[in-house]
Amino acid sequence: MTQGFEKLSNKYGNIKNVIAIMSGKGGVGKSSVTALTAVFLRQKGYKVAILDADVTGPSIPKLFGLRDKARGTETAILPSETATGIKVMSTNLLLDAEDQPVIWRGPIIAGVIKQFYEDVMWGDVDFMLVDLPPGTGDVPLTVMQSLPLDGIIVVSSPQQLVDMIVKKAIHMAQDMNVPILGIVENMSYIRCPKCGEEISLFGKSTASQTANNMGIPFLGGLPILPDVAELSDEGRIELVNNIHTDFFEEIGDKLIKSFDIK
Repeated sequence: MTQGFEKLSNKYGNIKNVIAIMSGKGGVGKSSVTALTAVFLRQKGYKVAILDADVTGPSIPKLFGLRDKARGTETAILPSETATGIKVMSTNLLLDAEDQPVIWRGPIIAGVIKQFYEDVMWGDVDFMLVDLPPGTGDVPLTVMQSLPLDGIIVVSSPQQLVDMIVKKAIHMAQDMNVPILGIVENMSYIRCPKCGEEISLFGKSTASQTANNMGIPFLGGLPILPDVAELSDEGRIELVNNIHTDFFEEIGDKLIKSFDIK
């Protein structure tokens, strides 16, 4: 956990484990991995919440089909809940329209993220997942300094360019003394529907080697599956296991084993 910074607290419940999901660049499916992790943990019986810290580019509500506006009391904001009971707070739940842009400067965004942690009535939560925007800028820095993080999952894809940028994200987490729970490689391959051959669309996978070289766990790779993408577009990502029962099982099991469950 980061040292030297006062950590935020939430007076409306007990948040046991806080995990940030990070990527060095956009377009690698970080929010999808966040959503899949939440779905996996919820199906294992844990109480799960997602704090969408990608304030200017939120996609978590879309993945879960959340459209109703967040409500509040005189003292707190009430999170929205997905069909299976995953609690969510995102700027898109506060806007008049989901395609309305958020044009805010860094200090305002940092304040919103802190408010999402402190002033939302989360209740008792076993796992809070924080979906970070890509890169190593203001928001990841705010989250690492202000939230009581128990670890970070880094999301990558197979391109060598991504591999270089992933290392930047890893170095940032290490510099901030935040434990890295592991790397997940998204879009690792696509399987030919006729012959079953695995085709590496974006080149040979490098995530496992990168993880090994840097001494951190490789949690696994996820293939490109058109029906999973369709569920995501339709806001029904919670149904992924109805189609592919073991799609996230190996990665999720490794994640749970990677640190002591509180």
